[in-house]
Amino acid sequence: MAVYTQVADDELAAFLDAYDIGAPVSYKGIAEGVENSNYFLQTERGSFILTLYEKRVDPADLPFFLGLMDHLAARDIACPTPIHARDGEALRTLAGRPAAIISFLQGVSPRRVDIRHCAPLGGALAGMHLAADGFAMARPNALSLAGWRPLFDRCGPRAHEVQNGLAGEIEQELEFLEENWPADLPTGVIHADLFPDNVFFLGDRVSGLIDFYFACNDYFAYDLAICINAWCFEKDGSFNVTKARHMLNAYRAVRPFSAAELAAIPVLLRGGALRFLLTRLHDWLFHPEGALVTPHNPLEYHRKLRFHQGVKRPGELGLE
Repeated sequence: MAVYTQVADDELAAFLDAYDIGAPVSYKGIAEGVENSNYFLQTERGSFILTLYEKRVDPADLPFFLGLMDHLAARDIACPTPIHARDGEALRTLAGRPAAIISFLQGVSPRRVDIRHCAPLGGALAGMHLAADGFAMARPNALSLAGWRPLFDRCGPRAHEVQNGLAGEIEQELEFLEENWPADLPTGVIHADLFPDNVFFLGDRVSGLIDFYFACNDYFAYDLAICINAWCFEKDGSFNVTKARHMLNAYRAVRPFSAAELAAIPVLLRGGALRFLLTRLHDWLFHPEGALVTPHNPLEYHRKLRFHQGVKRPGELGLE
């Protein structure tokens, strides 16, 4: 979440006239994240999140994202629900941007991931994968293997501004992944961005999964690999085997995890690390002036990628 587009008071009031959620009481920009402009909105009738979709989001994808949240919520997955206006539409225009209001979820994102968070997250991820079955729409993953080289072509020439030699390392990794990316793994709708700040907890229980704006169709195991990368490394860069084992075991207690998926995990972890290295590198180098957002350091995922390059088998990660 972030704020790129400012919303004037009169624009907001006119926008809310289409809804039955009461007049605005307050709204405040949310600085976390990198993709869209987000506001915490308080009206006479409750709390909501107002999202304005920025230029990096294809408007044609928005019915998929909003429809998926409706689909998951109807199947008892704790996720935001789009608020539909009186005309039945969830997607409108505000300040020149496509915009939507979604429900506000109770809970707190973990500032420090403990082992106790990892099993509930694994179970919640598997539950989401199963609940998404039957969703009528599909969206290819634009930030999987086929999308990485075009992204590198844009930011690679300036990668030396972040670290000398980085472009060469990325090029070598791209070549490896293009030759070794797995095929024919179980596929469905994945979240693709389930970082700790996109998961709410009440105590040790997952109370909400949010920010579905990278959701797409891809390998279920790739989604788990993204979570392992995001949740199972410590601040000092070390990999926590116990966290990863708890996450995987809780996941497969809900959705069976095949031998082929497990065998592919080392390569999927490398792909997940490269994906976020590239997108963070892009955002670091092409940061919009005046945006109320701090881009993430891409070198965090460079370090994770280097770790995974030394792993050949899932057992080296404590995953059996």
